[in-house]
Amino acid sequence: MRRTRHRSLIAALLSLWLVHATAATAPDPFEGDPYQSHPWVDMRKEYLGADAKTVFDARVQVRGPAFAEDPMNVPITVSVTDLPGVDRIVVLVDRNPIRKVLEYQPMSALPSVSFRFKLEQASPVRAAARTADGVWHVGGTLVDSTGGGCTVSGATRKDGSWTQTLGLVSARVFDATPIPGEATAAVGSGSRLRLKVMHPMDTGLVGGIPAFYVNRLSVRDGRDVELLRLQTFEPVSENPVFSFDFPAKPAGPLRLVGTDNNGNRIDARME
Repeated sequence: MRRTRHRSLIAALLSLWLVHATAATAPDPFEGDPYQSHPWVDMRKEYLGADAKTVFDARVQVRGPAFAEDPMNVPITVSVTDLPGVDRIVVLVDRNPIRKVLEYQPMSALPSVSFRFKLEQASPVRAAARTADGVWHVGGTLVDSTGGGCTVSGATRKDGSWTQTLGLVSARVFDATPIPGEATAAVGSGSRLRLKVMHPMDTGLVGGIPAFYVNRLSVRDGRDVELLRLQTFEPVSENPVFSFDFPAKPAGPLRLVGTDNNGNRIDARME
């Protein structure tokens, strides 16, 4: 009887050890994601590349509200100024029906951008910054919300005023002094460009209203040299506002050129 009990105890201990050993060596289904978000693995493959190397990096700073009171206008600032060699930034939202918000190429600008977007439900908001070695460095923030921002039409769509303002641009260049309520990465002789493009930015998720949004923007200096390039998607807010930082004041007058997905052109001089 004692021998049988002894064997049973050994078998139980061995089984417990095997469980712990298996758990220790099993692959992490979230791939180290600090938000433990199920969509992340597929998102990483789809938007960053199945074979791309990704690392979670605190130097990729994503700032936004803990709770978005207006899910149609959620302010986000992405700053990657402490990470050298950034050539591209992609912003993704895990739980939006359209997950990709924008793709930014800084070129002569600093790797930082501020904007507003539509949030359908509480979600991690991520920025992935690619460095010259091809590695994607990922940071993020969690934004809570009552939601519904992607499935409601904007104010200018409801009242019809968008037809009179479509494509109008307003802009201003500031010095390195921070704008109240916004962080700035520009220092010394740096500057910030803040611009607004009038456009309904329809997601295509509201009944009877097809997707209609600005999809490409480019800022050029007075010599027609391209300073930055921006690809935008449906989740960007109506009448989008963007802020960009530069290490030095660019030679003016600046010019904004772009298109929307219906082929309408944007071409404006910015003093």
